[in-house]
Amino acid sequence: MPKLKTHSGTKDRVRISKNGKVRAGHPNMNHFLSKKRGLRKRSLSGLKTRSGSFAKNVKRSLGV
Repeated sequence: MPKLKTHSGTKDRVRISKNGKVRAGHPNMNHFLSKKRGLRKRSLSGLKTRSGSFAKNVKRSLGV
């Protein structure tokens, strides 16, 4: 069976930790930032550990 290619878009947006957890950024942080308060923007920045079907699909598309 041939090797599976990694999904380039997923590779750029998601990280896999050393323990195999999926870390991804929050949505709603690309535009319309002037109407969002600073506290909300700070809480949306950074990465969040994802689980469930999202993590399962990400690992499948990355070939992990």
